[in-house]
Amino acid sequence: MQAHAQKAALQFYLDHGVDEALVDAPVDRTKVKEKPAVVAKEPAREQTAPARQSYATPPQQDVLLGASDARAEAVKLAQAAKTLDELKDAITAFDGIAIKKTATNLVFCDGNPKAEVMLVGEAPGADEDRQGKPFVGVSGQLLDKILACIDLSRSEDDPQKAVYISNILNWRPPGNRTPSPAEIEVSLPFIERHIQLIQPKVLIFCGGVSAKSLLAIGDSISRLRKTWHDYTPQSLPGEASAIPGIATYHPAYLLRTPAQKKAVWADMLQIKAKLAALRS
Repeated sequence: MQAHAQKAALQFYLDHGVDEALVDAPVDRTKVKEKPAVVAKEPAREQTAPARQSYATPPQQDVLLGASDARAEAVKLAQAAKTLDELKDAITAFDGIAIKKTATNLVFCDGNPKAEVMLVGEAPGADEDRQGKPFVGVSGQLLDKILACIDLSRSEDDPQKAVYISNILNWRPPGNRTPSPAEIEVSLPFIERHIQLIQPKVLIFCGGVSAKSLLAIGDSISRLRKTWHDYTPQSLPGEASAIPGIATYHPAYLLRTPAQKKAVWADMLQIKAKLAALRS
């Protein structure tokens, strides 16, 4: 029993990092008030420390150079794409965004590329990542019902009744988190080129991330909606005609806040009126 207790005490010391005895005999600190004698150790030999190799800390601009290079490469690849297929290939080959490594599929588009209306969301979710198409989950089903209220459909062949859908990001962020500013910044040239190739008559910014990114405005979605905005690309040089665009709530938000469906219905009526005016 005593041996077991001694072994447990030694294990206790080892667990707490005590692995060296300073004196030969144990010290009962409950009785002895004086400090225990410490065996003098042989003084350490003086050694000349080797010269430490100096590693200069890179300046802050060098740390950010990778993101800057990725952005420049994205602009270059986007500008070089002359067709939707070339743009899709460029996004597939682009390695300047880390979430590409964690995503399952590239989510490029859905709908009729000749449509007069183009809707841009923020980023794919789990269902979209699995199927490789935007807005195919529960929020996508709600979006289809909303668009059908003004006679628009992603499966329609008639350009006047069709809608074309894409996202700011083409890769799913892990855990369906909100895209980071850096991810949006490096993806912006691709979606702007996407819009240029489609040349829609009307843009729908679906959700706050889409609206604020494409319009370069920091206002909330509640402030941005109800008003028509003139969209022009930010990252791609050259003259481009402004496209009328309107922001509306994301279907995923409506699933959490059904009371806002009335506001989205008002937005849809504005879109229907705008299309009628553009066609007249």
